[in-house]
Amino acid sequence: MAPSDPEQPVTENLLAISNGETCSESTREVKHHTGHDEKISCGPVKVKSETLLILLTIAGVVLGLILGFSIRTSDPSPEVIMIVMFPGELLMRMLKMLIIPVIITSIVTGLANLETGKSGKIGGHAVAYYLATTTLAVVLGITLVSIIQPGRGGFNKDDVQAENEDRVISTMDTFLDLIRNIFPSNIIAACFQLDRTKLTPIFKKIDENAVVNLTGNVTYNVPVGYKRELEKVGSTNVLGLISFCVLFGVVIARIGEEAKIVKDFFNSLNHIFMRMIMFIIWYSPIGICSLTAGNLLKMKSFQILVETLGLYVVTVISGLVIHCVVVLPLIYWLMTRKNPFRFFMGIAQAFLTALGTGSSAGTLPVTIRCLERNLNIDERITRFVLPLGATMNMDGTALLEGVAAITVAQMYGYTLSFGQILTISITATMASIGAAAIPSAGLVTLLLVLTAIGVPTEAVGLLWSIDWFLDRIRTAVNVFGDCIGAGIVQHLNQDILKQIKAEEKRESLKSQSSDDSGHLKAPQEAPLTDSGLSMDDNKRDSIV
Repeated sequence: MAPSDPEQPVTENLLAISNGETCSESTREVKHHTGHDEKISCGPVKVKSETLLILLTIAGVVLGLILGFSIRTSDPSPEVIMIVMFPGELLMRMLKMLIIPVIITSIVTGLANLETGKSGKIGGHAVAYYLATTTLAVVLGITLVSIIQPGRGGFNKDDVQAENEDRVISTMDTFLDLIRNIFPSNIIAACFQLDRTKLTPIFKKIDENAVVNLTGNVTYNVPVGYKRELEKVGSTNVLGLISFCVLFGVVIARIGEEAKIVKDFFNSLNHIFMRMIMFIIWYSPIGICSLTAGNLLKMKSFQILVETLGLYVVTVISGLVIHCVVVLPLIYWLMTRKNPFRFFMGIAQAFLTALGTGSSAGTLPVTIRCLERNLNIDERITRFVLPLGATMNMDGTALLEGVAAITVAQMYGYTLSFGQILTISITATMASIGAAAIPSAGLVTLLLVLTAIGVPTEAVGLLWSIDWFLDRIRTAVNVFGDCIGAGIVQHLNQDILKQIKAEEKRESLKSQSSDDSGHLKAPQEAPLTDSGLSMDDNKRDSIV
């Protein structure tokens, strides 16, 4: 079945591409957003590469635990711990190096390929559904992690708390800073600076000598207010970059053909950065080994480490199950008044494929086939909504990023303000859009969320050590969310689909009639006689 006319954004299977081949047992041609035809595969070579990466990751975790326990018995010095964690530090630095390029190109290409002029109402419904479910997933994750608190215990918090104790924090100023940073005054500076309100106490001299304050201490000055100053903080303004990229991508989509060169440029950049990410992911087992050993040395006890990771897994899986079994089916029933569990039986094969591969893009051909054959979803919907969902709709990833960010903050003893939690919600929602449809890409964008709230990123290595297991569950939730979205979008646009079918039928009949008329022989001119008159003219003269 041929793809529909609108260009469709599809994130390619990067694991297969990193090996220089595409492989599939059942491969379907899907039109890529660059306008070229390319295959999205989920076959033997991809699974082999994926399995190898999982085995190496598990081996890195085991070696890290052995190394950590072995060194822990000798009461290591801070210098030894630093050396043990150095390969992991390199992994974090390499990932941070690509955060901004990956997020910028992913968001721009994802929105630039919406083709709003062609898709119209269908595209609007799809995007609204994706943003709504992703936001609900983040809120659910933040609620669960705040209740369960998997990061309690954690590391030595003395150094972390000392950094924040001197700051005077106002809820109003935190909220205003959040909005202020969404609109950066300099987009280049936003890559390494953000604005923050600094409250400086204003003291009033009561007496030339000493006075006694309410606590009984002697002081020469009494604070009567605070002076607000806007200072530049050396951290990436994530919200500002995201808002600029969203506007940039939407404008490219609206301009259309005139901006094709810019769109192709960002598409190419996105593919390049994704390939670079894959190279780094193959180095990750070494970094995970280093970070696991180093964090084990920094933890108070191994029991706390096991408890933290165990509660973290329980929190993430609980959120994913609630989102998949309660939230998404409830939304489907409210919008369509149809049985969501019967719908799930129709896409069970795609769900299980996502559970096995850990890749939304790799599951795309199976998902399209399930929806079109088992549930009779129109191909115009599947060929637009599903590729778009493989890029934008990352409910499971957004939930994990919210849970993981607050877990890491709890491990380091950070007390997050309302503004920081709101920043996590917005950043996790938008960063999940930029998360590539490849295994473990969510932890790459997690660094972006942690950067946005100023939390250390070293503990990400611990979470990464068990992400090979969680990645499959959240990918299956992502795919199920894509399918639910396709069903809802078709239900909301039945009239438009009928109009499109009627117009296509008329165009088909019109083209068929023009082809039939073209096959009829054109009337031939009568041959001339010796008198210069045609034979028909002579016949008319004789009749007259």
